[in-house]
Parts: sequence; structure tokens; C-alpha cells
Amino acid sequence: MPDLIITNIGTLVSGDWENPVLDCNTVAIRGGLIDAVGGAELLSRYPDAQVLDAMGVTVAPGLIDSHCHPCVGDYTFRQKTADFLESEVHGGVTTMISAGEPHFPGRPKDAAGAKAQAIFLSKCFRNQSPLGAKIHGGALILEQGLVEADFAEMAREGVWLVGEIGLGSVKSPADAAPLVEIAKRYGFRVAMHTGGTSIPGSSPVSADDVIRTGPTVASHCNGGPTSISTAEAERIIRESDAAVEIVQCGNYRMTNFILETAGKLGQWGRVIFGNDAPSGTGMIPLGILRNVCYASSVCGVPPAVAVAMATGNTARVFGLNTGVIAPGREADIVCLDAPIGSVADTALGAIEAGDIPGVTYVIINGRVAVVKSRNTPPGNRTPRPAGQNDA
Repeated sequence: MPDLIITNIGTLVSGDWENPVLDCNTVAIRGGLIDAVGGAELLSRYPDAQVLDAMGVTVAPGLIDSHCHPCVGDYTFRQKTADFLESEVHGGVTTMISAGEPHFPGRPKDAAGAKAQAIFLSKCFRNQSPLGAKIHGGALILEQGLVEADFAEMAREGVWLVGEIGLGSVKSPADAAPLVEIAKRYGFRVAMHTGGTSIPGSSPVSADDVIRTGPTVASHCNGGPTSISTAEAERIIRESDAAVEIVQCGNYRMTNFILETAGKLGQWGRVIFGNDAPSGTGMIPLGILRNVCYASSVCGVPPAVAVAMATGNTARVFGLNTGVIAPGREADIVCLDAPIGSVADTALGAIEAGDIPGVTYVIINGRVAVVKSRNTPPGNRTPRPAGQNDA
């Protein structure tokens, strides 16, 4: 794979919520990883590199969807729709994390079957994914009868996610907490359904349930619907160490409260964004961008920090080597610009105004996956290979 340099960047968003904008305009990529970040002087260090002129647009880490429900391949039986994962890539998402695959036809609900499905789907998405996106599938749904040896076997086979607790027969903290402890010992990240019953088959989960169970992620804390009060949402932030997840198909009022409370407590670094699709509201290819825009334009989160909630925050929670523009990180990058006709003239300005920015390039592991999104409005400017004219 040849080296790639992105230069003439207007604004470089880091993905780090504490240092969200970098004073640099050039990123060098080698072997699928970010090799250096700096100024135009990097061009001379990589004389044989392909050069992409960013044309002054905003460059950020590829977005991460912390909560999706894939099935198999790029088809969802829940909504009988194809290509919904590829559509997310056109929305700037380069990584998608399964919160369980409950919509698989005939999903086994015994321990052996749940384990087999997790291993099978984990390997399927590692072997092939739409546009090369990172689909972390095979999230184990906890069922009665699972024992430590099952987690050891799954870990050896590459399974490392536990889907939303509450989707399977293990629901109560008394049943779930011992399995969560075992799962974490084997390196699993654990999600837990939070709030009301979003679809048939799910169960309401209180703040006390989350605190007693100890998941890695308190899924969709903004509900959809909410059965937890604002006081309970605040308890999750104050009394647990779980990541606080906001999803596109959740409750907007609770979203406002969570972001306001997390800001007051200095906890914006714990907020992550997911789609929770396919759900009863369908698939929202631009759902993560919509979360970013809502957080900034309505809830007052600085736009580059809102981007970090969809990138670096999520990468840190799940232990991924992506989501941040820094040497050694996987080169998952999205180029964004204000859409034509926006009141803003930059992507961050558009986000703060509530306008979906135009996705003009999506790069995954240093390879170009998308040029000019089919789903976002067109940006004012499109990056182009150095030396290429408008014709």
C-alpha cells in the first residue's frame, strides 16, 4: 500500500475531547496507520506518497457507531433492508460496534447456541464487511447456562463483546453481575440495556440495575422510551463508571439533560454516540452525524467536542486503536465540509448551526472507501489528488 498524505487541511479535529482541534494541516499515512501529523514540511519526508489536497476542508477521525444491531452480511431482517451498513459508511462511519444480534432468524436462546452465534458472526464480519468498514459483530447475548469455560472459548475465537444485557434470558443484576465479572476478566466489553422497553422482548432497566451489574456501557441512557428519571440518569453518571451512551432513536429531552449534567460534572469524556439501528424507527444512515449536530446546535457542546463523543471517546471505551488523529492510530479518516447553502462556511460551523456537513471523503485503514457521500448534502469543496484540476 503506497503512503498517503492529506495536506492543505482547513481544520484538523483530533477526536480527543480535551484537546479537540490540532494546530496542524497535514497527516501522513503509512501501512494503514497514521505515521505523522504536522505541517506541509511532511511532504518532503514522503517523496513517493500519493497526495490528497484537502482543499481547506475539515478532517476528523472516522466516526464510530457504538450501538448497532447487524444480522448477517449487510441485510437486516428487522426492517427487511439491504445495504444499511454501507449507508452508514456514506455517513462518515468507519467503525460499527454490535450491541447484539437479536434479529437473527431463529436466534438460539440456549447457552450453546448463543455462544455458537457469537463466534460465527464475529468471524463473518472480520472476514468481510461493506466498503472495508470495521464491523465488530458477534456480541454475545447472555443466556442462562453460560459458564466461565464458554467465555474462555469465545475469547480464544476472537469474541470480545457482550450484547445488551436484557435481550436474553439473563436479565436481573443477581444473574448478570457474576457473568459480567467473568466476561471482563476475559477482556470483554459489556453493554446493558437501560431505560424502558424499546422493542418487544426487551425489559425495563433502572439506574440501580446498571450500578449493581457494572457494564462497560449503559446503553441508550437517553431512552427511547425512558423509564428512568432525570435523577436516575444522574445517578448513572455519578455512581457508576459506565460509558453514558446517547442514541439517535432516543428521547431528545433526556439527551439534553445528560449532556448538560455530564458537562457540569466534567464528564463529557464518558459520553458516546450510537444509532441503535435497526430499531422500531428504522435505519438512520446519518444518525451519528445527527447526534453530533444535535449535541452541538441544541445542547451547547462545542462542535469538535461533539465529534470526539463520536470518535475518541468511543474508541477509548472499547479499547480500539482508532478514533483519534495521532501517530500509530489506524488511519480511519473522514473529510467534512459545510454543505452548499449552509449559513456556515466550515464543517464545524455547520455542526454548530445544526446542519449536517457534507462527507467528501471516507478513508479506512489508509484506503479510500468513499468519495462524495451518496447520503449527505454536497460540501462546498471536495478534496482531490494533488495536481488534479477542476476539469
